[in-house]
Amino acid sequence: MKKVAVIGTVGVPAKYGGFETLVENLIGECCSEDVDYTVFCSGKAYPTRLKAYKNARLEYVPLHANGMQSIPYDIWSLIRTVGRGYDVVLILGVSGCLFLPLYRLLFRKRIVVNIDGLEHRRDKWGKWARKFLRLSERIAVKFADVVIADNKVIRDYVTETYRKPSVLIAYGGDHAVIPVDLSRQREILASFGVGAKAYACTICRIEPENNCHLILEAFSKTNIPLVFIGNWNLSAYGRELKAVYGKFCNIHIVDPVYDREQLFVLRKQCLFYIHGHSAGGTNPSLVEAMSCGAPILAFDVGYNRETTGHKACYWSTPEELAALAAESREDTSGSMERLANECYTWRKVVGQYEAIY
Repeated sequence: MKKVAVIGTVGVPAKYGGFETLVENLIGECCSEDVDYTVFCSGKAYPTRLKAYKNARLEYVPLHANGMQSIPYDIWSLIRTVGRGYDVVLILGVSGCLFLPLYRLLFRKRIVVNIDGLEHRRDKWGKWARKFLRLSERIAVKFADVVIADNKVIRDYVTETYRKPSVLIAYGGDHAVIPVDLSRQREILASFGVGAKAYACTICRIEPENNCHLILEAFSKTNIPLVFIGNWNLSAYGRELKAVYGKFCNIHIVDPVYDREQLFVLRKQCLFYIHGHSAGGTNPSLVEAMSCGAPILAFDVGYNRETTGHKACYWSTPEELAALAAESREDTSGSMERLANECYTWRKVVGQYEAIY
């Protein structure tokens, strides 16, 4: 029996986020009886504190897991693992890894770090935050027994930058696939004002690095309906885009949708799925769309090409996206779904994690 502590997420039950969904599935039905998980959760995010969930015990730290508090949150969680008999500590993200040189003196067992999507390269962070994240990443790679990369581009980066091997483990997407009968599917599509295979869809956080402005600009020049789901009211960027492009009759600006049936149907029945992410490694939202059998038009960066096996359609400008949307092309939904079934199932991902414990 391996005792594993999981550090670095908001917690479970998962409310949002790639790492939270990862943990939700690590401790789910694919979990081996030979692994005993403890997940450290943010007490600020869970007013009701469950003691156990699925196949894991839960412990709470009275801090927020995101923003500036993520650093003391992770460090506090790490301190609480000392002397508790854990065989493995799985750290998701590098925020608290500045503490690893000291922690390594206190904890002599296995340290596994998923370094996430090269956070120090992301434009959303300021200069000093990027410097800090770069330092944390360097320390994480140096002191971890195993480094996990979720995309081949990140694995190659670790090899080239640090001369250290890493293990490639992506994310599952099959949790997004659920049975919905055809009459219910038609009902759901009608509620969004679209018909089957007659619209484009995209679902993401409304941030500049996800190229929301480019997607909207492209569809403002077409007659193709676009269902664009995201947290529009959370930032000035989102509010401005909503005000400008919400006036176009073919663009449906939709606030966050959490209903799994609706999300599955919107992905499954779209003419194509637009993925605008420019950073972050293997994006869970892309893997989920592939698992639902959606044809993919992805922003042209190495991460997205690797995730889609170089078999999707790619764009870099609004003009290229508008042209792709307007032209007849080979239906790639089958190849995307086959790739997802081969590479991005939770059974495979959970098995890969358990193999490195």
